[in-house]
Amino acid sequence: MLKIVTAGAAALFVAASPLAYAQTPSATAPERISLADWNKLTDLRIDLVKSALQLTPDQQKLWPAVETAIRSNAKDRQARLAKIAETVGKRADESSVEIMRNRDPIAFLQRRSQALAQRSADLNKLAEAWEPLYKTLSPEQRQRMAALAVFVLRDMSDAVEHRRMQAMDED
Repeated sequence: MLKIVTAGAAALFVAASPLAYAQTPSATAPERISLADWNKLTDLRIDLVKSALQLTPDQQKLWPAVETAIRSNAKDRQARLAKIAETVGKRADESSVEIMRNRDPIAFLQRRSQALAQRSADLNKLAEAWEPLYKTLSPEQRQRMAALAVFVLRDMSDAVEHRRMQAMDED
């Protein structure tokens, strides 16, 4: 079982690492990930979770709602990131002085509030979809799910820290 979780986690991070650690010069816009790549990454993540859990036939019946919620969450995240890229792209030809002079803190707060509300709604849908399945998981399945979550969250935290350090180096 540990081999399956390890192999699945390795596959996920081999696919996701270039996204998290990609370095681009600050003078150019970062390369955007194609929709097909996002979908493939989502498929890999779903397959990893499903493989790690080793669902029983009864549990398999509850899985489609979870998978739909995961895909919906990923789609909404893609849309939020595209909106951010669009906003940044509109300001690409402005100098930092112009950006600071023209920024609207109220509009920023409103955009941030809307994004957080959307993320909150997505997480609620995800929790609602997971709840019936989670209640049927054996203690071993719950341990695998927890271990996978910790592993994924730690890698994401490392990627965020790497980006933060990179940004500090550029300043």
